[in-house]
Amino acid sequence: MYSLPHFKTHDPSRLPDFMRKNPFAMLIGTDKGSRAVATQVPLFVDDRDGKLVLSGHIMRQTDHHRAFLENPDALAIFSGPHTYISASWYADPHQASTWNYMSVHARGKLRFTDEQALLQILERTTNHFEQRSHAFHDLPKDYVSRLSKAIVAFEIPVDSLEHVYKLSQNKDPKTFHMILEKLDQGSAMDRMVAEEMRKERS
Repeated sequence: MYSLPHFKTHDPSRLPDFMRKNPFAMLIGTDKGSRAVATQVPLFVDDRDGKLVLSGHIMRQTDHHRAFLENPDALAIFSGPHTYISASWYADPHQASTWNYMSVHARGKLRFTDEQALLQILERTTNHFEQRSHAFHDLPKDYVSRLSKAIVAFEIPVDSLEHVYKLSQNKDPKTFHMILEKLDQGSAMDRMVAEEMRKERS
């Protein structure tokens, strides 16, 4: 991870909220042949007695499933808004352009759970993203039964949490505001980055 002190949030307690706001994470593992495997999956982030626990599900009998059976070490990467920052926007443009972004890395040992936990995570996922209760119970029971045979649920108690919020914190005030002015005129993603820059600056 690109990790410098000035690219850290002033309030690390915000990290779990960032993860919950950006739940579609990159889940990375390594098989017994040291080959990396990766899948993007929605993850829940829970606080259990002061310890963060990630939970989700993946397909059975895939390279990912087999890799975690062999090696439980897991890395989940949560990404937020990001955008290109042109040096032409700087008070002194004779510098390198860069990229502003937000990322949180969570590491831990992945453990697969039982069928009851799978049904619970399926119900929670469906109801959460449908934003209505009992949405899961609208699904035909035979469909859920077939589906549950093809997937497996897991949990990852988080052992370490790292992050980088690269939001032009190292720029002088004039350059910082010039960047904000350009981003405010840009895409929806640009404007989201500008909003996060203001939060960190304040």
